[in-house]
Amino acid sequence: MTSPIGPLGGAMSNIVQRAQDQARGITVPVLPERGDGAAGAGGTGDIGPSFKDTFTRAINEISDTRDRGSDLATRFAAGEPVELHTVMAASEEAGIALDLAIEMRNKVVEAYRSLINMQS
Repeated sequence: MTSPIGPLGGAMSNIVQRAQDQARGITVPVLPERGDGAAGAGGTGDIGPSFKDTFTRAINEISDTRDRGSDLATRFAAGEPVELHTVMAASEEAGIALDLAIEMRNKVVEAYRSLINMQS
């Protein structure tokens, strides 16, 4: 069984941890610029994947989880030897992952609106 946050795993946990640290007033270092303008460094100072890569991977993992749940449900309905609890667990995991993605989207939109209001 995977973690309670499903397929998002460590990538989203890191994002959430950074946000919590900032909310508590803990200084979070600003990432250095790469030559192409993206966060991170390409050489010896490489600090990890960009936000775009992390976000794309998270969305793809959510999609894969949804597809796995759908596939198990289809196989169960067709009479293949698939345990009902496996189908239910996969479906629930897909639902939780989608709910988390929606909440993350809502927080990003809320933060964007706050930034826009600060500029006015």
